Parts: sequence; structure tokens; C-alpha cells
Amino acid sequence: MEHKHLLIFAAGVATAIVGKKILESKAVKDAATQGMASVMSVRKDAEECYQDMKENAEEIVLDAHEEDKTEIYVESKE
Repeated sequence: MEHKHLLIFAAGVATAIVGKKILESKAVKDAATQGMASVMSVRKDAEECYQDMKENAEEIVLDAHEEDKTEIYVESKE
């Protein structure tokens, strides 16, 4: 165990070299590209869903205001 620190350093260097090779591989790049494309697609779908929900909520509010106006008008005529 005299060279414990030297072995830890060597293991760190080896891990860095292997990690660099893995990150530079075509398979990892393709997987990252696929992942990013999926994330962007999900984001676009979420934005569209949010926009639809917002439009529906606005319509509900407008309808509620119209109903309130109608009720007030009917009550005031009576």
C-alpha cells in the first residue's frame, strides 16, 4: 500500500482516457443527437398543449362573462 496515491492517480488518468474515447465515439454522439431531438419534440408538443389549454380557458372566461351579463340583464328587466 506504499503507492496507494500513485495507483489512485493512475486509475483517474485511465478513467479520463477511456471516458474521452467513449464520449468521442459515434454511437454516443448519435444517442445524444437522438435524445436532443426527442427533448425538442416533447417541448414543442408541450408548448402546443399549453397554448390549447390557454385558448380553452380564455373561451371559458368569455362564456362566463357573457352568462353573467345575460343574468344581470334578465334580472334588471324583471
